[in-house]
Amino acid sequence: MTEEAALRAQLIQTCLDMDEAGINQGTAGNASARFGGGMLITPTGVPYRDMQPEDMVFVHADGRTEGRLEPSSEWRCHLGIINTRPEVGAVIHAHPVYATAIAIMEYEIPAAHYMVGVGGGNTIRCARYATYGTAELAENALEALEGRTACLLAHHGVVTTGPDLGRALWLAVELETLAKQYYLTLTMGGPPIIDDAEIERVLEKFKTYGPRER
Repeated sequence: MTEEAALRAQLIQTCLDMDEAGINQGTAGNASARFGGGMLITPTGVPYRDMQPEDMVFVHADGRTEGRLEPSSEWRCHLGIINTRPEVGAVIHAHPVYATAIAIMEYEIPAAHYMVGVGGGNTIRCARYATYGTAELAENALEALEGRTACLLAHHGVVTTGPDLGRALWLAVELETLAKQYYLTLTMGGPPIIDDAEIERVLEKFKTYGPRER
């Protein structure tokens, strides 16, 4: 199997794993991976279980597309990240229930739990609202992701990144767990927040934290 064929298959499996993890539903989410000077991304409007490897769409760095289907409506957001963040090899967008509820409120997730550090800072920021699929939304997401690996999208969902699809998916699941924990603390009057100095210590430890090869 060629590298491209393997990556196309992995994109489909990643989407199926998103459904299994309960962080997405229907055709709402999407995934992309850096490839060949651009990216491969899931198509728009196709249920994950119906996707075939040949359905993945190649998007050039300048936005030109190759494929028999149209790319995800959020391709601009994915491509903006791929083009400007050389350390990012994969991007996931999803609509997990708790994280999306917090995004609807236009809240960020604060350092209520040290695991907020998986996002690269002391908060998970919430990007300013813009219509889905637009260049403005892509710009807002890039702003919220500055120095970070994940963000919320106001009234929409989440974006997570990683060096590969496995890491981006892991982060999406961790983000939803954080969101649920934060939501529950809000029902008890709101959480005490870990100070920035401690989060800096956590971030240093997190440089070697997370899933890795055996």
